[in-house]
Amino acid sequence: MFIVVDGIDGSGKGTIVDAMAAALDRAGKRVFDLRAYEKKHGSLPTANDLKKYDVIVSAEPTHAWIGAAIREEMVRSHDYSADSMVDAFALDREVLYRRLLIPLRKMGKFIIQERGLSTTLAYQLVQGATISNILRRPGNALAIKHSPDVLILAILKPEVALRRLASRTGKQDKAIFEKKAFLTKLARRYASPSFRRLFTSRGTRVVSFDTSAPMAVMKKQAMRLLNTLLTSA
Repeated sequence: MFIVVDGIDGSGKGTIVDAMAAALDRAGKRVFDLRAYEKKHGSLPTANDLKKYDVIVSAEPTHAWIGAAIREEMVRSHDYSADSMVDAFALDREVLYRRLLIPLRKMGKFIIQERGLSTTLAYQLVQGATISNILRRPGNALAIKHSPDVLILAILKPEVALRRLASRTGKQDKAIFEKKAFLTKLARRYASPSFRRLFTSRGTRVVSFDTSAPMAVMKKQAMRLLNTLLTSA
């Protein structure tokens, strides 16, 4: 199963991903955190390196190579156009899919990922890119061809998300997207029927997840959702 968790900044995506990964670990599954590997090594492993693992936890953009440039430079600056952002995310995505996600899915691995093509179809569309231009990029065309089995959308009011972001210790990136007006437009985009149809029309199950509850409650809700998805698979 391939699950992508998405939503506006501060909506609790990472909490959902981590709670599900922890639940699978407690169930005896061998979990590999690709995010931690990338941060430590500055590179991506190969799919063969991960053969012994059952569950892979991933994120976009990656923390290596092109993804590192996106995280360390592009999302902190107003100097990059929507199309430049689309190009960068699409190339990072293509590397991730070709090197890891497609081979891992063929191996039958369980993948949980924070963000994906759905993010570009929300963020860069709000920035001014068009859907046709987004889907023309090879990395995005590849991702839509290999759409996730489940897309979980973390739903939270922008003002609450901003308070959560402000309370995070050690967060210094000052992402250009973390503004109320922008997050409000994003929330509308994620909630729009046309956005969801882009995925449901390709066989992806789209699930709305209210993340307004305290973190401890949200983690329990994430575990319950995971159990529901596993039993209905």
